[in-house]
Amino acid sequence: MDKAHYEEMCENLGNMFQNGVFSGKRLYLFGHCNATETLADVLLEKGISVCAILDNNEKKQGSAYRNIPITAPQTILSEVSGSSLVCIAARAYEAMAQQLKNMGYTDSIYKMVEYDSFAEYSLSEETIKRKRERLERGITRFNKLSEKYSGYMKIFCPFNALGDICFTMSYLPYFLAAREIAECVVCVIGQACAQTVRLFGDYPTEIFSQKEMDETIQAVIYTEDKNSFIAHQDRPYVVNLHKALYIKCIPLEQIYCCGVFGLPKGTKPYKPTFCKTYEDMEKIPKGKSVILAPYAKSVTALSNNVWEQIVEYYIERGYKCFTNVAGDEKPLPGTLSVSPKLAEVQPLVEHASTFIGIRSGLCDVLRYADCEKIALYPDYNYCDTKWKAIDMYALEGWENIVVKDGFLWKKN
Repeated sequence: MDKAHYEEMCENLGNMFQNGVFSGKRLYLFGHCNATETLADVLLEKGISVCAILDNNEKKQGSAYRNIPITAPQTILSEVSGSSLVCIAARAYEAMAQQLKNMGYTDSIYKMVEYDSFAEYSLSEETIKRKRERLERGITRFNKLSEKYSGYMKIFCPFNALGDICFTMSYLPYFLAAREIAECVVCVIGQACAQTVRLFGDYPTEIFSQKEMDETIQAVIYTEDKNSFIAHQDRPYVVNLHKALYIKCIPLEQIYCCGVFGLPKGTKPYKPTFCKTYEDMEKIPKGKSVILAPYAKSVTALSNNVWEQIVEYYIERGYKCFTNVAGDEKPLPGTLSVSPKLAEVQPLVEHASTFIGIRSGLCDVLRYADCEKIALYPDYNYCDTKWKAIDMYALEGWENIVVKDGFLWKKN
């Protein structure tokens, strides 16, 4: 969960505490994901117990997060009417709330984070007024962008996701060449995504907040601007490419290559080449270091035990272990922290010799690094499809490992 959504969730929680929403209620969460785990962490820190995390995935049911059982959604129907409430921090709020209502659940359901401000199903005058104001803000921002970059193709990357930016930039040059587009500006969310764009070249880049991006994209759609392109596969206002995944497993990179950009299968992706030397490289023993990346804002965290096994294994073999951290993240026990800029990460891991990370966008940034590369995959399904994360995100030239219950670190 990114910082803006985390702050929004905490603000909503604060209002709920102030209004006594949790008093005398049995609390449930819906949808086991990184955002739900973050919500559970905050609730537990505040002394609020959670009865269960409801989830439709049968393979998750029966497990637990911080001693909170993960159960089927029907579990909540055993509660006495008026005694419970459900909080949803996952993206699929509308579908989850509707599922609960269809099951016959009649108590309160709270949306903790607004991911998609397009989706508000109300025709009240107040809602229409707010949406009109929202569109006007988007058009104003879009017009300023168009004036600043007159004649440029505007490429919009609607989510703060490094992997999606890597896929976009890997195939964007072909897209531009096929349409004889000389200049473009890439619009992204946050500094990290902007840094990822610059790994692929000296592209003009504009940085938005998520709210600004949503408003501006709505203006693009409303005005049907022909010099704008939304580079993403699963927003309903684009083409709904992700629906193909209910029928066939298509790796995400192929969806971008063939679906988003309309290129032939097998098109050779452009590689990130604009790297810089890590400024504290002398502190990293060359060839005998491991860079560990246990953190990802959009992926369910792996257990501490997994990382403890890995750190112990490498320390016993004379390696020095480092944890890649940002903000208030802490290094893993037995390791030192490193905080390279994205342009410095590939030279750093190549110098160290080994990279091990939870499968996240950082792995895409390091896709072509010349070192030993290991990606760890939590055992979960991609969105609401039947395909596992490893089916969608497996990396060629890497050791791809699924981490299941009872995982034991074994090295060939």
